[in-house]
Amino acid sequence: MAFDTKIAVLLRDDLETWQELNATAFLVSGVTAAYPQLVGEAYGDADGTPYLAMLGQPVMVFQGDAAMLRTAHERAVRRGETIGVFTSDLFRTGNDEDNRAAVAAVRRDDLDLVGIAVHAPRNAVDKILKGAVLHP
Repeated sequence: MAFDTKIAVLLRDDLETWQELNATAFLVSGVTAAYPQLVGEAYGDADGTPYLAMLGQPVMVFQGDAAMLRTAHERAVRRGETIGVFTSDLFRTGNDEDNRAAVAAVRRDDLDLVGIAVHAPRNAVDKILKGAVLHP
């Protein structure tokens, strides 16, 4: 099935596995919160056990170096896309209020980005992430 839009996460390529997973989970939760229409129907098994609904389209995960993240961030902002950001400071905070304060304390061009997420038309996401590679 082809989708008109794409959900993508771009992670810095020097993260530990736990950091990749943590940042991806938080970034995808931001996409889900901003675009609730992307959530499909709830799941259920043959025994009638209910399960949570999930996003109705795939999430593509890419990686790149710090320069690639800065470039993709700049491209997204320049195009007027709303993106999620995850900075290195967020690995040291423990709640949403402190997370938002950590991001708010740093100017856009000085953010130490370790991940970004974007949901936009497919071609826009492809242009924003040009040069990034799919996460292995």
